Amino acid sequence: MADPDEHPADLPECPNAQGGGLLPPELRAWMLMLAMTGAVEQRLGSAVKESLDVSHDEFLILCLLAEQPADSHSLRMTRIAELLGRPKTRLTYQIACLQHAGLVTRRSVCGDKRGVEVALTAKARQLLEEASGPLAETVTQALERFTGPAQREAVSALLPDPAAGCPAPVPPAADH
Repeated sequence: MADPDEHPADLPECPNAQGGGLLPPELRAWMLMLAMTGAVEQRLGSAVKESLDVSHDEFLILCLLAEQPADSHSLRMTRIAELLGRPKTRLTYQIACLQHAGLVTRRSVCGDKRGVEVALTAKARQLLEEASGPLAETVTQALERFTGPAQREAVSALLPDPAAGCPAPVPPAADH
């Protein structure tokens, strides 16, 4: 990955969002998302460690929980593993670290002996509230530094408009 202190003009170009190469638009968009995600993760990892004292993966768990309805801020561990694409065994370790830090609680799901639900603690909610502004600025800076206006515009076109709410899920194509 590129040195974050390098001048943006010295960095290799991100995949061209406009096309002209061999790849179809879907693969160009995917490559662009990977480049942008890498730029953000590089910058965000150290900022998260400094402000919240958690790893990047643990931060992702906190973010997932924070986006759940305010009355619970909780999810089942199997759902967290699905959303992050992580093995449950790895997730168990990360949840244990977050629990030890006082940022999440674990409890059995009523009526399901194997089910475990994870929830944010008040401490985690407070830390996230305090850190979210500076962390969002870190994301913005990473995107501005490592991508050009055309790349940011292309990715923005892929994302749902927050004011419009989440789009309805696309049904799977029927097999014929």
